[in-house]
Amino acid sequence: MTPHLTWPRAALTVLLAAVLVLLLAPEPIAPGGRDTGGRAVREPEPEPLPGVPSGFFTGSDEAGVRRIAQVQAWLGGDALSVGHTYLPGDRWSNIEGHPALFGPWARWKAERPGRLFVLNVPLLDRNEEGLPDAEVRAGLRKGASGAFDGHFRVLGERLVEHGLGDAVLVLGWEMNGTTYSHRCGPDPTAWKAYWRRVVGVLREVPGQRFRFDFTPSRGLDAVAWPSCYPGDDVVDIIGMDAYDQPAGVSFEEQVTEEYGLEHHVRFAAAHGKPVSYPEWGLFRNGDNPVYVRGMLDWFAAHRPVYQTVTDYCPHGVWGCADNPESARIVRGALGASSDRS
Repeated sequence: MTPHLTWPRAALTVLLAAVLVLLLAPEPIAPGGRDTGGRAVREPEPEPLPGVPSGFFTGSDEAGVRRIAQVQAWLGGDALSVGHTYLPGDRWSNIEGHPALFGPWARWKAERPGRLFVLNVPLLDRNEEGLPDAEVRAGLRKGASGAFDGHFRVLGERLVEHGLGDAVLVLGWEMNGTTYSHRCGPDPTAWKAYWRRVVGVLREVPGQRFRFDFTPSRGLDAVAWPSCYPGDDVVDIIGMDAYDQPAGVSFEEQVTEEYGLEHHVRFAAAHGKPVSYPEWGLFRNGDNPVYVRGMLDWFAAHRPVYQTVTDYCPHGVWGCADNPESARIVRGALGASSDRS
């Protein structure tokens, strides 16, 4: 016969307490700001982001300029002082710029003193055609020798003509990756020499006050981005494009990873340069308000020259209904309650 077991009262009390703890404990949080059921975690009410010039990229054309006003209305304030767009990199005639692109941005900038215009400038044509390394290397070397000087001279003159002579120019962005033909990897020495050449040409344009922004993508990517740095005398701002990727990587890991956010601000400080964040947004981890809150807090701590949200799906918070919790955080930081000019 099985003996009857009796529990001491103290042991029974401990057991019941342990059961209550298990029943009442919140579900564990997985990396990336999501719970184990895949739901976005609700972050606390957001804090404003005062004094950091901010923008949304909503398109390169005139319709993209008009959308800025719609984002302003959505934010409920007047927080956006940065206009950010890209030159097409398909052919040299587009890299030179043209009135159809510059005209709407020039009018937007002139409407309000203090607005900042940021322009990403490809360094080679056929920039998104997946050119092989040998062809990229040849193009970089031609550029370093002066073969493309005329195109950049025309670009600078057209910007000045449109009242955009104080633009921030993001030359050859994300050069440490493989997405663009203006990548650094096939020949870092030629890439740096070419950057220096382009800056020299643009600085000779009468009436210009351009600032030049060196902007890799966050992390190691294809090459270590510091190996592409062309020198303090030809760089004014050190930027970083920082999307929420890879999948499952927390914001803290994005800060501490090799060549990540922390490396970026340390590198900039060592070279006496301010930082910027021309592109950032959601990506591989869905609606992730923890990441968004982390980036906004990062901006508040490190005071970039400007930051620009990339706003189309899957990255966006205004133009993408899939990210409501992240949108709430951004509206709290950049909306009317933040009271910034």
